[in-house]
Amino acid sequence: MHLIVEHVTHFRFAQPATHSIQYLRMTPRTDMSQRVRRWDIAVSGRLTPWTDGFDNPAHVATLDGAHEEVAVTVTGEVETVSTNGVLPLDDGLPPEIFLSPTHLTEADDAVAGFAEPVARIAADQGSLDAGHALMNAVAESVTYQSGQTTVETRAAEALAAGKGVCQDQAHLFIAAARYIGLPARYVSGYLAAGQGNDSHLASHAWAELLVDGLGWVSFDPANRQCATDEYIRLALGLDYASACPVRGQRRGGGFEEMDVKVQVLSQ
Repeated sequence: MHLIVEHVTHFRFAQPATHSIQYLRMTPRTDMSQRVRRWDIAVSGRLTPWTDGFDNPAHVATLDGAHEEVAVTVTGEVETVSTNGVLPLDDGLPPEIFLSPTHLTEADDAVAGFAEPVARIAADQGSLDAGHALMNAVAESVTYQSGQTTVETRAAEALAAGKGVCQDQAHLFIAAARYIGLPARYVSGYLAAGQGNDSHLASHAWAELLVDGLGWVSFDPANRQCATDEYIRLALGLDYASACPVRGQRRGGGFEEMDVKVQVLSQ
């Protein structure tokens, strides 16, 4: 599938800032499911490429001097193919890394109880069936509803609230999987407009579970499906904090407003 992406992030400050730095993980990874045909990042200030510890292509954008706004514009084209949501274990990182709990994915007693039925499925039927069961359990326990959580919301809090967005659903999936000993990782990316249940923006997030004999298998609780050729993978990590598309700091500026526009179309 030929996917066309336009992603604009605009920060506006109540007062002039004197220095801004943005960490960008907004370049698609290269793997057997996707190939980048064209990809451009335009930013306010200087743009320096780098590669993070999870082998994600990344950039640092810095802007000095008085300024009241920062803009990041991404445009590109990606060719995708369906792999039935499966990617081989070929990224060089030990899978055990993705057993480590983080602040956002730590399991409390409620998450542990939530994970127990999945543990029994994993023992009796294997990790692939456990992944599908966990995906459906997350979708049923955390209803997709925007405006109820923030980027700081933990998996346990989303489960207690019973509502959240794709980020929260991915965190709960990961927290439960790791609790029962199954490596799982967070994936940020895009989903072509009009696909799935339309309960999210084109900017999206899901989880990948390590399945014996297959490799990494994607599970998207927001849409109750494995990734198709309508998905673009940007970055992976332990959680949102290590894989989010944009993360920054600034000196000065006062109150901040952020406007995001994302469009992913298929041709």
